Amino acid sequence: MQRKQTACGPGAGLYLILGTALLALAGCSAKSATAVASAPAAPVRVAAAIVQSMPVELRTIGSVEAFITITVKSQVGGVLNKVHFTEGDAVRTGQLLFQIDTRPFEQAVRQAEASLARDQALLKQTEATLAKDQAQHKYYEAQAKRYEELAKEGVFSKEQADQTRTEASARMEAVRADQATLESIGATLRADQATLDRAKLDLAYCSIRSPIDGRTGSILVKQGNLVKATDVELVTIRQIQPVYVTFSIAEKNVSNLRSKMGAGQLLVKVAEQGSKETPVEGALAFIENTVDEATGTLKLKAKFANSAAKFWPGQILDVTLRLSEKPNSVVVPSKSLQTGQSGDFVYVMKADNTVEMRTVKVGARSGDLVAVESGVEAGEQVVTEGQLRLTSGSKVRLLS
Repeated sequence: MQRKQTACGPGAGLYLILGTALLALAGCSAKSATAVASAPAAPVRVAAAIVQSMPVELRTIGSVEAFITITVKSQVGGVLNKVHFTEGDAVRTGQLLFQIDTRPFEQAVRQAEASLARDQALLKQTEATLAKDQAQHKYYEAQAKRYEELAKEGVFSKEQADQTRTEASARMEAVRADQATLESIGATLRADQATLDRAKLDLAYCSIRSPIDGRTGSILVKQGNLVKATDVELVTIRQIQPVYVTFSIAEKNVSNLRSKMGAGQLLVKVAEQGSKETPVEGALAFIENTVDEATGTLKLKAKFANSAAKFWPGQILDVTLRLSEKPNSVVVPSKSLQTGQSGDFVYVMKADNTVEMRTVKVGARSGDLVAVESGVEAGEQVVTEGQLRLTSGSKVRLLS
């Protein structure tokens, strides 16, 4: 009896293994799906995706800068007699800060006043001399004319007439000399007045006052020290109401910024880093006229009233520059947003109380909200709490 032999090629074993693996995988998938379906409903909280206008904003960090910074120096030299404030004090415009020894300057004022008084007396004396010489010139001029007429009639000799004329001319030169002296004394008096004014100004400079409202820093020269005019800094005063916040934006945003500036003043918000408080609003006040080639950024400044003196020069803040608003944006809470290997996604709750994982394209952010440009429709419910226990298809129940 002849047996039939079954042919087995070299790939038969491989097909057997692959078939077994596929059956096992199908079994695992079925078990996984069964496990998801049979798992208890996960507790979650949800929020509806809504439609609203979303601000188009740039976010960065910036530093607080004093609105005005003044370095106080003495304009005269002398002994620093008195300091009239405490380091860190808030001072007002015109408030007395330092007092320089006034005695040398008071003496200079008295000396200038004496010189002025002396020359004023000399002026009066010269004016009296001029009046006398003018009267004498008038008399001798009249006499010269009379003698000249009488000389023509032969009453007086020509020599007598010439002598009278010479005397009249001499009196005229005396008048001119007096007038020149008066002009010289007038110039001297103006110089005396300028010296006196300067002496009084130097005396006033002995009282060093604050030129602005602001807050003082460290006192750099202590009471009793000798200071020279404009030599060393005494204190620095910074005006912090209002303040500037300086920040930079990337070069790629410059054209967008310039296009939005024509629509009006741009809003800037700042907050302390990591703070949950409501940001403080200000306005863009300055744009640098060139992009920094080294960093590829453009420097900006925003102005804030800082009425409560909340911000301090040098402080680092979170900055948000609002460029415009985008209407009709689909918006979800930012805490609904998750990040995976494929990018950002959310869990959307369906009518059968299961969730679906949706990949989304994120747009503008504002506070606790984020715009979703694709992946979610308005009115859909997105999970905001409980995402860690979820996979696509998981059953959920709403927390009360």
